[in-house]
Amino acid sequence: MLTCAYYTGESSCEVKTEADSSDHTEHSHDGKPRPYLCTVCHKRFRSKHNLTAHSRLHNGENWYTCSQCGERFPFKSALYQHMNIHMGKYKCTECGRCCHSKQNLAEHKRHHSGEKPFECSVCSKRFRTSYLLVVHSRIHSGDKPYKCHVCDKTFTQNGSLKGHLRVHTGEKPYKCGVCDKAFNRCEYLSDHMTVHTGEKPYKCSLCNNSFSRLSNLRQHN
Repeated sequence: MLTCAYYTGESSCEVKTEADSSDHTEHSHDGKPRPYLCTVCHKRFRSKHNLTAHSRLHNGENWYTCSQCGERFPFKSALYQHMNIHMGKYKCTECGRCCHSKQNLAEHKRHHSGEKPFECSVCSKRFRTSYLLVVHSRIHSGDKPYKCHVCDKTFTQNGSLKGHLRVHTGEKPYKCGVCDKAFNRCEYLSDHMTVHTGEKPYKCSLCNNSFSRLSNLRQHN
């Protein structure tokens, strides 16, 4: 049962994997050749090994399953990071939320501080993490590299695709430890938990109003 599973990206609660690393086209500006092409989402890779690993995102084969909550991951390293959430290794001292890595915890703390050090060169919008800036930049480029193999719907980030796939499978791996309600996205569980706790962890950096849901804070801003 998943009782403490949070990711601090604004759009997804998913653990980022090797497929989101510097090996693919999002960072092709380094000039290194990438001769291996994914025929599903058209990302390019430097090695056949990395292309093979990436293909797991699309075919769902040989994924690693968490023994505590049943969440599945295409890479063993992603599973190891996910287990840090259950162990509470990286826990926010302000709100008690658990993160999967030291970097993730640092990024999460920017929710409290309001710090947004990464700026879009097109529209000047600012973000808490470089990853969110990369995802945002696809609004300007129109790039949606993650494609559902069931209905062909496309997405700007892998986490959104993974959440979407559960619409087809009916899977709801995120369970509330209080009332046993289940959700297909961990951010939905995060929002639901505030019903039980009364917590309002999302604070406006301008007027100090607090909100129980990140979506409500976004609307307020």
